[in-house]
Amino acid sequence: MSVWSSVGSWFTLFRFGNSLTGLIGVIFGSLLALDQIPKGDLASITILHGLSVWAFMCSWNALNDILDVEIDKLNQPNRPLPSGDISLNNAKILTTILMCFSLFCLVYAGFISSSIEDGFENWAPSILIWLLAIFLLTNYESSSNYSLKLKDRGLPGNLAISLSIGMVILFGAAGVFEPTEPRVLSLFFIGLSYNLAREIVKDIEDMEGDEGRNTLAMRIGVEKARLIAWLILLLTMVSILAPFALEIFPASHLLLIIPGLMTIFLVKRKLAYAEDRNAQKLIKKSLQLTLLGFILSSLI
Repeated sequence: MSVWSSVGSWFTLFRFGNSLTGLIGVIFGSLLALDQIPKGDLASITILHGLSVWAFMCSWNALNDILDVEIDKLNQPNRPLPSGDISLNNAKILTTILMCFSLFCLVYAGFISSSIEDGFENWAPSILIWLLAIFLLTNYESSSNYSLKLKDRGLPGNLAISLSIGMVILFGAAGVFEPTEPRVLSLFFIGLSYNLAREIVKDIEDMEGDEGRNTLAMRIGVEKARLIAWLILLLTMVSILAPFALEIFPASHLLLIIPGLMTIFLVKRKLAYAEDRNAQKLIKKSLQLTLLGFILSSLI
């Protein structure tokens, strides 16, 4: 295998692009909270929070592949681990290193906050958010007797993943001491609902290889699961429009999120024709367009 091919395999294992959006989400959270780009120590904390989330997401993604290697031999045999492009042992070592790096960034951010008057007290919610993410990770991936085994419980597992993704925005805002700012909470709920719908659709897509799991689609049937995903997307549209109606964001900026809203409507046709892979991709695209609209609104 060539060097570039090897690097590409690691990027695939870590889902590097998705993990990078975590870093961007942290920066966006701090921008939303402050209504300006963070500076000085707050900028340093934001960067450390972003790196912590990036490393955390890389390790989570890799751990998911490590634990699902047998399932992926059926569902996705070309992924780095089932194909043999990356050894299981090497994947475990680097996954551990990345999680330790995530913790190091968190600790260093706390150290910087302690140099600001009342800074550590105001920054402390960051610890709770990071620990909650760890709790969700371990109880989602682990199948031990002491785990909630969320991955095998369908909707609770979908909710755990969606919460962990939504918390990226909160983590960014907590780094600049404003985790409860209304604009931040608005984007948290938008991200939560988008990802919950997408996780349900992804479970429908992966039904053949999800032996031993009790996903929502397995429990209530594929058609009902698609309907619930669509209802959640309708709720997502309400959560997108609400901040403008409540004047949390300027009503004049509503035009910026129209592309994201219009993309949601395209999902209904894909679900109706059982094109689940295309549906979940459109949900992701809609989320990205919507976040871009809110980012532009915050910068204007």
